[in-house]
Amino acid sequence: MAENPHVRTVSFIKSAVHAKDYPDTAPLPEIAIAGRSNVGKSSLINGLVNRRRLARVSNTPGRTQLLNFFLVNEQFTLCDLPGYGFAKVPEAVQAAWGPMVEGYLERRDSLRALLLLVDVRRDPGDMELQLVQAASLYGRAVIPVATKMDKLSASKRKPALARVARGLGVPPRRLISWSALTGEGLEPLWRAVVRHAEGGSGQQQVAAESPAAEGPAAERPAAERPAATPGDVDPGST
Repeated sequence: MAENPHVRTVSFIKSAVHAKDYPDTAPLPEIAIAGRSNVGKSSLINGLVNRRRLARVSNTPGRTQLLNFFLVNEQFTLCDLPGYGFAKVPEAVQAAWGPMVEGYLERRDSLRALLLLVDVRRDPGDMELQLVQAASLYGRAVIPVATKMDKLSASKRKPALARVARGLGVPPRRLISWSALTGEGLEPLWRAVVRHAEGGSGQQQVAAESPAAEGPAAERPAAERPAATPGDVDPGST
C-alpha cells in the first residue's frame, strides 16, 4: 500500500449519534464516507490517512454503529458513517440507521461532500441510490468510489466500472477506482477530497458533482423515494 505523502497528522475526535453530540469543528470543512459493511470502508480510510488501525478493520462486518469523526492535517474532518448491509445486529439498531444518517446529512453544516463507496464487483442497490438521493435532497456533493479493484482482472475492469456507473447514474469517468491493497486511486481520491474541502459548501457544488443530478435517481420526487427498511440496512463498518 502506497503512503499518502500529503497527510501530516490525523487523530480521532469522537463518536456520536445525535446532532447535539456532533463535535464542534467549525469552521473546518467535513467529508463523509459511506458504504456497505463489506465494501472496504475502513481500509480506505486507513489508506487515505496513512494509519493502519485508525478505522478498525474487522473480519466481521458491522462492528461500527456510530458516526466516527477524525481530524486530518488540522485542516478538515472525516466522518465515517455506519455501514449497512450484512451484519447481524438487533432490529432496533438496524431501524436507527436511516434516521441517524439522514439526520447527519441534513444537519451537519460543515459537510462538503459524501464519498460513496461501491464494491466494483456488485451492482449498486437501493441503499446506494437512497444515499445519492438523500445527499442531493440536502445539497451535498457525492464522490463515487469503486473499491476492491485488485479483485478484477484487466479484461473485467472496464465493463465492471461501466456497470457501477450505470447503476449510480453517472458517467464512468466520474468513478474513482480504488484498491487498498495496491494503492490504486490514492492520488485521485485525495485530490477529490481536498477539492471539495476547499471548494466551499456542498450546496454550491451539488449541481456539478452529485451523481443524483445526472441520473434517473434524481428524477423521482422525495415522496416516491423508497424508504430504508430494517431488513435492508445495517449500521456496521469494515
